[in-house]
Amino acid sequence: MRKTPTLAFVADHTPAARAALKECVAQFGQARQATADAIVALGGDGFMLATLHRAMNRKVVYGMNLGTIGFLMNEYAVEDLPARVGRAKRVRLNPLRMVARTSNGRRTTALALNEVSLLRGSSQMAKVRVLVDDTERLAELYCDGVLAATAAGSTAYNLSAHGPILPLSSGLLALTPISAFRPRRWRGAILSGDSQLRFEVLESRKRPVNATADNREVRNVVEVRVQKADDRHVDVLFDAAYNLEERILHEQFAT
Repeated sequence: MRKTPTLAFVADHTPAARAALKECVAQFGQARQATADAIVALGGDGFMLATLHRAMNRKVVYGMNLGTIGFLMNEYAVEDLPARVGRAKRVRLNPLRMVARTSNGRRTTALALNEVSLLRGSSQMAKVRVLVDDTERLAELYCDGVLAATAAGSTAYNLSAHGPILPLSSGLLALTPISAFRPRRWRGAILSGDSQLRFEVLESRKRPVNATADNREVRNVVEVRVQKADDRHVDVLFDAAYNLEERILHEQFAT
């Protein structure tokens, strides 16, 4: 951005975020989202993720952290904010597209910037067939669940499930089991970002499974297809000190 950008502020409902919204609007005004050069999101990771979904294919987003971790956000500071936004580095993220089919035949499509996950829906462990590019890779995966994560999302749920951290520029996908019982030694896979994944839920009546794309849940799925959505993107702005590539690299050496 060469000129001083116009900013539209959005905030979570927490007291800290609402106070920050009042402070920012008092200093810099409030542009309409339709005409603003950038949306500034004030809140935590969950609010930032929701804002990114709403801004998909439309606006760039600059987040300021008022939550706990704020992995996709910058430090909260109002000093010289428009200039900071103007200097920020733009990172383009492509989401995954999930197409889930339920036991009653209904199909649901949803996007995920972090991950698509399948999770058991009862006390019974899930039993899932896994195919990559129409080739069967696992005939039967007994597990609490399995997820496919983007590079940007590889430090979120995927990391908690002991999946690999992926460099942002790699364009790879992480395929990670959640508490796998069988095959006992399978710990997941790293796949091309263009891979087409298909999960078939076996014994779905006895072993119900729910699928989630970020925060969109579909219950009682029997098949889930996942692949990169090349036609969808969101642009996220980062200060030089909060470079996303460096954050992901840093996580690989965290102790």
